[in-house]
Amino acid sequence: MSAAVSNVTEDSFATEVLGADRPVLVDFWAEWCGPCRMVSPIVEELASELGDRIKVLKLNVDENPQIASTYGIMSIPTLAVFEEGRLKDRIIGYRPKNQLRQELERNLA
Repeated sequence: MSAAVSNVTEDSFATEVLGADRPVLVDFWAEWCGPCRMVSPIVEELASELGDRIKVLKLNVDENPQIASTYGIMSIPTLAVFEEGRLKDRIIGYRPKNQLRQELERNLA
């Protein structure tokens, strides 16, 4: 994992995500998920490129099922954008980098 991406857990979610002072992208993933492994390096690249505009966190759904349930995460990978403590958008499934960046830029506009 790159320095631009950190892990978040049920214990730190409220502070790290809901209390953040800028938009947050949460990558809901699991170790066994092939598409999650495919999107992970793309998320890390975008975190480095957009790091001054968005905070990027990863949440393992197997280790933190309550948060996944609270936000209705039924499929992974799900990339959820939070702003001002609220879920603003979700991107479900693998996307190529250029498409994912476009979707994130739309949420940061």
